This record gives sequence, structure tokens and C-alpha cells, in this order.
Amino acid sequence: MKQTFLLLFLLTSLLSFSQKKLDKLLKTHNTESIPYIFPEDLKNESSSYTLLDSREPHEFKVSHLKNAICVGYDFFNLDSIASQLPAKDSKIVVYCSLGIRSEDVAEKLKAAGYTNVHNLYGGIFEWKNSDFTIYNEEETETEDVHTFSKEWSKWLKKGNKIYE
Repeated sequence: MKQTFLLLFLLTSLLSFSQKKLDKLLKTHNTESIPYIFPEDLKNESSSYTLLDSREPHEFKVSHLKNAICVGYDFFNLDSIASQLPAKDSKIVVYCSLGIRSEDVAEKLKAAGYTNVHNLYGGIFEWKNSDFTIYNEEETETEDVHTFSKEWSKWLKKGNKIYE
């Protein structure tokens, strides 16, 4: 009984520590001008949101959330995707690898008048770390996750890390 309790305590502590480290990383890179939505909350409501993947097309081909629209980051152009977006007050979630690039894209949407935009906390990495399904370019489930770089891949705890 004590061993089970100790194991649960250690696992909870490790998850909490990891969460705090991710909080610190995001606070370093983000202004939090866009509210976060957490993977668990999005999972429960994903059908009511339009999902925008702000990673580059080669990242999207390896892994993405179901029904997401690849909008890119380096050459993001709102005019080129406006016809795919819902009304300006509709629910939109933008994500990337960890939630840094997605904040930039979400800010552009907000500046263009979109009023219900959220940033996926921890991006596709936290989605996968939460054991939620991701898809490849053939729209089949995959364990492969494009991790952007070896440096950023340390944040992905589950799945196969793909760099290029």
C-alpha cells in the first residue's frame, strides 16, 4: 500500500514539475494576450472549434490534430485563409508545437477582428503528451510528431520524435 502511494506521489510530482517548467517556458516567450485552452478542455469541445495549425506545411504533414487547417507561420497570410474561417465571433483554436508561434498567429486574428480566439496550451506536444490522437497527411492516426528541432523535442514525452 505504501509503495502504491509513493509511486502515485512521485508521478504526480513529476507531472507537476514538468507543468511548472512548461509554464516558465511559455511565460518567457508569450505575452499571454491570447487565452489558453488546455488539451483536456479542447478534447471535450473540439467539434465546436475551428482548429488552425500555425506550424509549417512539412510539420503538418507529419502530424496534426483532426480537422485542423494548416495556416503556417513564416508566411501566414490571413487573406489567403479567410474563406476557410468561420464568422469573426466563432470559436477558433490556434496551435503549434508548444504554443509560442500560435500566439503570434492568434494575435493577428485578434487584430483582424476575431473575438473568440484561443491558444492551445503546450501545443501539439501537450496534446500528444495527454495521450490524445494525432493524424498524418493521409489522415490516419500516427505516433509520429514533428518536433521542430532537437532542442524543442525535449518537451515531447510521448510519441515518435521526427525532426525532418
